[in-house]
Amino acid sequence: MNIHEYQGKELLKRYGVTVLDGYVARTPEEAEAAAKKLPGPVVVVKSQIHAGGRGAGRFTDDPNGKGGVRVVKPEAAKEAAAAMIGHTLVTKQTGPEGKVVNQVYVEAGCDIKRELYLSLLVDRETSRITVMASTEGGMEIEEVAENHPEKILKVAVDPASGLYPWAARKLAFGLGLEGKQVGVFTKFVSAMYDAFVNLDMAIVEINPLVVTGAGDVVALDAKVSFDDNALFRHKDIEALRDDSEMDPKELDAVKNDLNYVALDGEIGCMVNGAGLAMATMDIIKLYGSSPANFLDVGGTANAERVTEAFRIITSDVNVKAILVNIFGGIAKCDMIANGIVEASKALTLKVPLVVRLEGTNVDLGKKILAESGLAIIPADNLADAAQKVVDAVKKAA
Repeated sequence: MNIHEYQGKELLKRYGVTVLDGYVARTPEEAEAAAKKLPGPVVVVKSQIHAGGRGAGRFTDDPNGKGGVRVVKPEAAKEAAAAMIGHTLVTKQTGPEGKVVNQVYVEAGCDIKRELYLSLLVDRETSRITVMASTEGGMEIEEVAENHPEKILKVAVDPASGLYPWAARKLAFGLGLEGKQVGVFTKFVSAMYDAFVNLDMAIVEINPLVVTGAGDVVALDAKVSFDDNALFRHKDIEALRDDSEMDPKELDAVKNDLNYVALDGEIGCMVNGAGLAMATMDIIKLYGSSPANFLDVGGTANAERVTEAFRIITSDVNVKAILVNIFGGIAKCDMIANGIVEASKALTLKVPLVVRLEGTNVDLGKKILAESGLAIIPADNLADAAQKVVDAVKKAA
């Protein structure tokens, strides 16, 4: 789950991470009032959307104008906010459709001497939380990794011992920090690590992390994402979710305990188990088409959840066929089959439906589908299912 910059900074501040003073504003008037509370001579008005590249972005109704991050005098904050709130901002990460800005963050100005990069994430290669840092602050880390990989510093943290001060100091020296900056940076990184672990974060990225003229280390931005599977431990954080930033289908899936991610393909997928779902998407690509979604109904799927899954899949106008791939374990094949039949009748499916069942009560499940009277295309294995669903899309074209 992603949250906005202002929300991330508030959480990090609780753990001792240094951030600038600022206030969220949902109207130009609120932005004006916020600017008056902050010291001059300038303030920064930042669009709050779940996407990077806001400063270089452009608003659809003013493509040649300024971006979604503007440094202005306090008296100009209202005008800057009015140009953002309610308008659609397009960045490299939003796609051409952009995102509507519903609020801005009005933040104090900063005396920037250097811009650095700092992040914590779960590294799949080491199975550890890894601290990444770079002297190339303000740039996209992917670009740095491609063009200047030697400028990316990494420290993998042993979960048993936590982040040692010497490891943080090693990063500080690698970034060229000196004097009191080393100690300040060490405390900063340690505070970020504590927040990461205690709040079950998936990633926290500070870009840029700035060194001020006074030698302080400050988070000028904050991108924070959480492990969805741990949100049950953090109801206060779950309450920070901005529904307007989510794809309506993904939001619907969250409310129905379904794991769904919208993609840009043409074959809707309903699978139980994340690994099997990934394999299903891969084989669809192998056979010449592309998945319209990732959808894992989970190991305890029932008829109601199957119906909701079908409803979400069919709400995507790009879906030209549906592939159901179920390995029956806790969710037995006959129960899934009944759910498929009920959902197909309730929603009046208008696209081809290919079903592959395997596992507990598979024969009974296949019998239920065969006797349903519905135009369901059975498949014997995953390869057979992929071939049939791709052929069905071609015939429908």
